Formats: sequence, C-alpha cells, structure tokens
Amino acid sequence: MTLSPAPFHRFSDCADPQAEAYWLRTDDEIRLRIALWRADAAQGTVLLLPGRTEYAEKYAPVAARLTAHGLNVLTLDWRGQGLSDRLQDDPRPGHVSDFAHYQLDVVAMIEAADSLSIRAPWHLLAHSMGGGIGLAALMNGLPVETASFSAPMWGINHAPMPHSAAMLLSSIASRIGRGQRAAFGTGGGGTYVLDEPFRDNLLTASTESWCRLVCEAEAWPELTLGGASYDWVGTALRECRRLAAEPSPDVPMLVSLGTNEKIVSAKAIRDRAASWPESQLIEIEGGNHEVMFETMARQEQFFDAFLSHVGAASAQRIGREARG
Repeated sequence: MTLSPAPFHRFSDCADPQAEAYWLRTDDEIRLRIALWRADAAQGTVLLLPGRTEYAEKYAPVAARLTAHGLNVLTLDWRGQGLSDRLQDDPRPGHVSDFAHYQLDVVAMIEAADSLSIRAPWHLLAHSMGGGIGLAALMNGLPVETASFSAPMWGINHAPMPHSAAMLLSSIASRIGRGQRAAFGTGGGGTYVLDEPFRDNLLTASTESWCRLVCEAEAWPELTLGGASYDWVGTALRECRRLAAEPSPDVPMLVSLGTNEKIVSAKAIRDRAASWPESQLIEIEGGNHEVMFETMARQEQFFDAFLSHVGAASAQRIGREARG
C-alpha cells in the first residue's frame, strides 16, 4: 500500500504526543487520512474506530492515555468526514449511500497497519457509528484479540420520530433526489458543539472536554461535519437491523453505556451484550454519549475496564503460549 504524509492539527501548547498522519486510498479510490500514535516498547495496538462527525485530532487525549500504557493507537477519518474525501459537492452533510462502503475503509486501515509494521496483538476500540462498523468488521473476520465499544450504534434513538417514520422519510427523500441533503432533525449544515449550548448537549457533562471540542471546531472548521444525510439515515437504520439478526463474534467483548445515553439505543446495546458469550457491560452512572470525553471519574471507570479487558486477554494468550 502507498502511504504519503498527511497534515495533523495540534495546538501549540498541547502536551499530547504528536501523531504520524498519512494519506491512503481505498479499493474504490476514496482518499482517507489515518493517524498513528506510537508507544515506547509497545505491547500491542488499538484500532480506534471513531463515530460520525469525528476526526483523528479529537482522540489525541485518548491516545496519550493508551500509549502511556504501552499501546499504539491507530485511527482514521471515515470517508465523508474529517480530512478524508467528502462524497458530494456540499461537504457539510455526513453522507454515505451504503454502510457497507465503510468496510472498505476498515480494510484500507488494516492494510496500512501491515505496511507500518504496527505491533500485534490488535485490539478494537470503537465508538458510536464506529461501533456499528466495528461489529460488522468483526463479523467479517477482523483480526483482533479483544473488542471494546463505547456507546456503539447497534440501534439508533429515534425520539421524537418513530423508526418507521424515519425510514419512510429517508426513502422518500432518496426517491425524489434529495437523499444527499441533511435529514430533518440531524443538525443541518451547522456544527453541533458550536450550535448547542453546553447545558443542553447530549455528549458530555465535562466542561473541560466540551471547551476543548469547541476550540477545535473554531480553529479547524475543515474537520467538522453537519447533520446526517437522508441516505445516511436510511442505510444506517438498515445496517442496525441487519446486525441485530447476526450472531455475536467469537471474541472477548467489553461495552460501556452511559445511564444518560440519548443518541444510540440502550436496549440494542443491552440485548447484544446479553447474547454475546464472554462479554462485559459496564453502565457509567450519569454518563452521556461520549464516555471517553466525560468527567474524569467516568473516563477512569471506562479506561480502567478497558485496560483490564486487554490485560486479561493478553494474560490468557501468554498462558496458552507457555503451555505450548
């Protein structure tokens, strides 16, 4: 795979480690950006799959925490967001015509990991939309030792619009040639962290994290994204329904759910966790959608569980190797 240097934004007073950033191309010729943070004497690598509207720079604090524990972190900007290719003339709506296309991004990321000789074992860490994409990738044979999810999009909270109404509206918009426009109620062409007051936001109760996201959006508007397109909504709902009908992969799984979750379906998460052998569900009291950017105590609860999850799998592997 051909990789070339890509830009990576960083505030001048930022203490987080610098990332390596690269451009690559998928099999369908979409240019993606990936970012890699290397740990000293790495013992493994986290494949971090972000959510809708997100970008690599957002995860610099997460990477700082994980590299300090001996884990490389590799992430990407999904097609249609961040600095990766936008898929239509209007760059603001988050758009994709088929959720299966995101699997091409995952494949390209794995090929890049091989090209960069990134240390195995690999561990999946996926948030929100990335959780839906990550689950599908696991079902396709993603070679990871563990899987961890933060508020995964295994179902979508449709309030105040019923699922059937959202599907119908998306279908109509697509048929009349408006499928690429931002869907009603998803944010239009704006930027959520700039348009929504902190007191009403659904992401985090941490003023520190919120202020950081606002500063990033103001400093680097090219990284931001608006509402989801009607086509995105329709294909996302179909993908959630498809995944729900599939058996769980044979990999140890950790999933977190904030008790204040209002963006993805808490029921879908609990149902999947209950049917997944060798799984652990942790409910974060008072947590919102973005547990990795929540108040420090809630972050610690999640990352302690994540590191224990990874450590337990590593110990089991070492034990098996010792027994021959």
